[in-house]
Amino acid sequence: MITAAIFDMDGLLFDSEPLWQEAEYQVFSRLGVEVTPELSAITAAMTTKEVTEFWYQQHPWRGDSLASVEQAVIDQVELLIRQKGEAKSGAKEILHFCKEQGLKIGLATNSPYQLIPVILDALEVRHYFDVITSSEQVEKGKPAPDVYLKTAQRLNVEPKQCVVFEDSASGMAAGLAADMKVIVVPQKEHYDNPKFELSQFKLASLLDFTKLHLAALA
Repeated sequence: MITAAIFDMDGLLFDSEPLWQEAEYQVFSRLGVEVTPELSAITAAMTTKEVTEFWYQQHPWRGDSLASVEQAVIDQVELLIRQKGEAKSGAKEILHFCKEQGLKIGLATNSPYQLIPVILDALEVRHYFDVITSSEQVEKGKPAPDVYLKTAQRLNVEPKQCVVFEDSASGMAAGLAADMKVIVVPQKEHYDNPKFELSQFKLASLLDFTKLHLAALA
């Protein structure tokens, strides 16, 4: 029986991936790093700490500490969210649906905790969540299962009773490693990635999830 739904945030509920790419380009370019689209694609699934370490390995800079550069990226993303962030299709609808079904609702994200209330308030959905967990609060971010296991623990439910909503392969891997059911809603350009066949269901939109999917998961 499914008693809880746990959601990723970036790329699933909120179209923040382009904002992260823009912020990375702005901050790291100022430090003399050549930020290419190919390398930026690699960092999409990383935590901000991992992203900063990645670019430092590509082109070590002088003066600014890794911690201060990481914070500069986070601050720039926050600014961009406030300026032009947009919800993903079906974000509010799926949360309302899960609440109507009597499910506990959690958020499990690799994003820094600083950005979570900014995004949830922009979407006007903070009230839907019973528990909010950032990878900053666990030992390892996704694709490790830590953030999902921590969220289930805080929701007081068994992992097998949880359904996870994700948009990325690394997020899906984290949910599966936590022994949870996973629904993937990939970005259009990654929809045909064969890795997503490991999920319980692959959907084109959050709007496509129905009571039939929920019943099948049970």
